[in-house]
Amino acid sequence: MTFDGIPAHPLLVHAVVVLLPLTALALVLHTLWPAARRRLGIVTPLAALAVLVLVPVTTRAGEDLARSLGAEQSPLVERHEQLAGQILPWAVALFVVAAAQWWWGGPGRDVLVGADGSASVVRRTLGVALMVAALVVAVGATVVLVRAGDAGARATWGG
Repeated sequence: MTFDGIPAHPLLVHAVVVLLPLTALALVLHTLWPAARRRLGIVTPLAALAVLVLVPVTTRAGEDLARSLGAEQSPLVERHEQLAGQILPWAVALFVVAAAQWWWGGPGRDVLVGADGSASVVRRTLGVALMVAALVVAVGATVVLVRAGDAGARATWGG
């Protein structure tokens, strides 16, 4: 996979490295700050969808790059590939939680209070569980991305 003769992987990696942490930050803001939740609206799940689409494309481009360089057997590249393979499940979780949080909060509603102003125990429990899931997914996705990126940098520059 190339773009104008340049391997696509480094170009795509930059998109993921910027968009995933920004989406994770938006998810945290969406979770903890009602004003941000109103302003961000559907932007957070759409950004998470973009990440979800970019991750497998970036992974495929990386596999193509390793094959074209004959680096498939390098232990550093193998480590990078192993860690990069962990990003997709986190990207899926990021999208699912962002979409669920957007849907659950709905326009003009608080995550813990329904559209009719009710705050049942079930609604509060599910709202808190969604908030915890959002925080865990935002941190987990970012940590996995940093670890994979570090391994990729070591494979490129440290080997």
